[in-house]
Amino acid sequence: MARKRYDLPPLGFVQGFEAAARTLSFTRAADELALTQSAVSRQIKTLEEHLGVTLFERRHRALALTEDGRAFHRIATDVLDRLQGGINQMRARHADNQLAVTTVSGFASLWLIPRLKRFTRLHPHVDVRIVANDRILDLERSQIDLAIRYTKTERAPAGAERLFAEDILPVCHPSLVTDAAAPLRQPEDLARHTLLHLDYHGASRTWFDWGTWLTALGIEDLKPAGSLRFSRYDQMIQAAMDGQGVALGVSPLINEAIRSGTLVAPFDRQVDGPHGYYLIRSSAGAAKPQVAAFVAWLHEEAADDLVAEPLAELAILQGAMV
Repeated sequence: MARKRYDLPPLGFVQGFEAAARTLSFTRAADELALTQSAVSRQIKTLEEHLGVTLFERRHRALALTEDGRAFHRIATDVLDRLQGGINQMRARHADNQLAVTTVSGFASLWLIPRLKRFTRLHPHVDVRIVANDRILDLERSQIDLAIRYTKTERAPAGAERLFAEDILPVCHPSLVTDAAAPLRQPEDLARHTLLHLDYHGASRTWFDWGTWLTALGIEDLKPAGSLRFSRYDQMIQAAMDGQGVALGVSPLINEAIRSGTLVAPFDRQVDGPHGYYLIRSSAGAAKPQVAAFVAWLHEEAADDLVAEPLAELAILQGAMV
């Protein structure tokens, strides 16, 4: 029998083309694939040379598929879907006890991971995989069973279950509150302290922005002693735990730190934020008993946090009275 040889382009190039054809953007395809825009552009050019056809019309700030591009997109989508479906079936046969969960890095490091040992103690045979990623992953394509997403209520997808809402309040290391040279007793005292900022696109339109918070208190002209900026929430909270300044914390993510005394809320001021944390199951995850068990456990942990909330309120009052 003659040996069969396939004259095919690299699979990664086909995936890059599919993402670019679906989004009609090399930039969005690059973000989705965790590549640079120039890398995707080079992949498409190489793919066109391999096929001997032009797949895209490069217009000013826009892309359009050619007739060959539309035909190849149908082929690529069908092949990739079939390949992914076959791989999913094989994995499912060998992953009866696996559970893949994705969430934002701050929630993973501050709330979920510290509690995870309690779930594994109850379900020792479940193999949990945490995918901490601040990008929204496609659950089906990424083989994720469950997502815990931070979003506004009106933007939560159909079928999402709310885990809990958010309360936002200033937090810091206890030593800042009792500092004899610059005690922290009222919001105006922030002028003598460093403010820790979460620095990402869109932060200025949220309660994570100190300008928004200070304006709400009527002290928008306050000038702090200094500022530090962080691209990730957990990094900012770690800096607050280290005594480097005052951060805007999210309850319940910082509840455990307040109860343990690692952080204190110096003012009796908190705001109900517009976002919440929502549970979203993939189509495959919805049928898995270990996903149902994990979701039930998450709700129990969230309920326990609400029951323990008076401890956080006590810490706020204690900080204010020092």
